[in-house]
Amino acid sequence: MRHLPVSRRALLGGGVALGTAALLAGCGTETAPAGARLLRPGDPGYDAAVSSFNLNQIPRPGTVVQARTADDVRTAVGDAAARRAPVGVLATGHQPSSPIGEDAVLITTRAMRGVTINAGRRVARVEAGALWGHTLTAALQQQLVPLHGSTGTVGVVGYTLGGGLSPLLGRVHGYAADHVLAIDVVGADGELRTVTASSDPELFFGLRGGKSNFGIVTAMEFGLFPVPPLYGGAIMFDGADGARVLHTYREWVRTVPETMSSSVALLRLPDLPQVPEPLRGKLVANVRIAFTGPASEAAALIAPLRAAATPLRDQVAQMPWSGYAAIHSDPTSPTPAYERTALLRDLSEDAVDALLAAAGPDAPAPVTAVEIRHLGGALARPPQAESAVSHRDAAFTLFIAGVGGPEQAGSLKEAAAGIVRAMQPWSTGGMYVNFMNTDDTSPESVRQAYRPEVYGRLLALKKRVDPDNMFRLNHNIVD
Repeated sequence: MRHLPVSRRALLGGGVALGTAALLAGCGTETAPAGARLLRPGDPGYDAAVSSFNLNQIPRPGTVVQARTADDVRTAVGDAAARRAPVGVLATGHQPSSPIGEDAVLITTRAMRGVTINAGRRVARVEAGALWGHTLTAALQQQLVPLHGSTGTVGVVGYTLGGGLSPLLGRVHGYAADHVLAIDVVGADGELRTVTASSDPELFFGLRGGKSNFGIVTAMEFGLFPVPPLYGGAIMFDGADGARVLHTYREWVRTVPETMSSSVALLRLPDLPQVPEPLRGKLVANVRIAFTGPASEAAALIAPLRAAATPLRDQVAQMPWSGYAAIHSDPTSPTPAYERTALLRDLSEDAVDALLAAAGPDAPAPVTAVEIRHLGGALARPPQAESAVSHRDAAFTLFIAGVGGPEQAGSLKEAAAGIVRAMQPWSTGGMYVNFMNTDDTSPESVRQAYRPEVYGRLLALKKRVDPDNMFRLNHNIVD
């Protein structure tokens, strides 16, 4: 067994394709754009097209438009606008939000996977369905690296439009959205335009952090960076040592340089043959490390963590950048899950005790994973071109995932909500939009993803570019 799936998305197992879906069922005679494929419920390929990474929310639209080009997207949006149908977009389906029903147009962009690297400019251009795995491979061939996430199966565009929190390079370079140079987007008027900081500053501001509220992005350009050394991996401890590990971690993160990125998660591992014997059926405290400084400094920096308790498994070592996915070991296949999130201003002694009481060895919580991710560094600094990405003052993200289908929904949601409540005294009151899910789609929840003045600007922008709120199948910006 190469990797143990124990990260933020770890244990979210499964297997299905990516998706798309939906137009008005029985609403006229729309035709597929040239080159695109149009599917309706019952058509061969429909179920695969609408499949999502989270099996608890599979869209069931009336029509799927499988776009292959930007012109396909433009035509589909124009057709939907003529019918006054809501429009959604689906590339990988890693972040379900509002339900998508038969009255909606769902445009899938997963066939649009072009990636071009300009090594001289250190710039990548990707199409709407490009994945981080393909993009990273292309960049590494030019000795460059993007601000990618923890796994290669996530779509580049959706990740970046939500901010793009890299668990490897974020503390060094900031959010992925901070380094976007240009965005090709189809607006509610059906027009395809290239948006930059100079062509339309307010739309450029809103797209970077506002997700799909303002149009369907068909391509994006962003900056790349020279490949640094990587010393990373995971150290797993018995859950019984969780207090020692988490208290050591909270002190340790106060001292580390920006080149050290990390997170710690309490994980309930299943009693299954594919889980290594020392970990099978256990609660573990899993510390993930990504250090991008000199290897000579790495072991000394990590020594306090290794001394916190006796590790069950220690896989932190020098690694090639192409092996980065082993740090988080996220699964690549879909599964049913319920998730919650919050942002924390501090991880104090009391906060750790509260977290352990709510999710530690003696807690009855059925959730699978509770992660604390360290922020700060460049993530706390304003970007050169301001964006809607908010709450840069947060010190940590809190992310909770419980694996289970509808029959477990009640207990999983209640447990996750209990953990969020337990950590409320240390919360900033905000949320990171890319970690928000189906229970975070109310107007009140969406407002929590933005500073008040940012939300005001997004509302004004929404009224200008999408006055009928056609792009509402998301974490919707509304009054």
